[in-house]
Amino acid sequence: MANQSAPKELAEIAPKLVEVTDSVLFGDMWERPELPPRDRSLITVSVLAALYRTEQLGYHLDKALENGLSVEELSEAITHLAFYAGWPNAMTAMNQLKKIAESQAAA
Repeated sequence: MANQSAPKELAEIAPKLVEVTDSVLFGDMWERPELPPRDRSLITVSVLAALYRTEQLGYHLDKALENGLSVEELSEAITHLAFYAGWPNAMTAMNQLKKIAESQAAA
């Protein structure tokens, strides 16, 4: 997940948050060799969907596809978590995945 960073427009009001996002989250956690980016993406998407963190979910669904997960794998993970995290959370995540998949297919 190299070259990822927090939105720079946040640095104006939250410079430390942007700094630790870039250095710790994207610079350390995502680069640790114990889990490949593909697995980290699956975990991240699952947690964001389960917790209904929709603002960050779209970005991470896109990253998950870039990190080697397929639309089918993400769809299956979201379907599975519907029974543990709630139907509305899964439906919202699936709608975001559908939009991303359609935009990639059109490109």
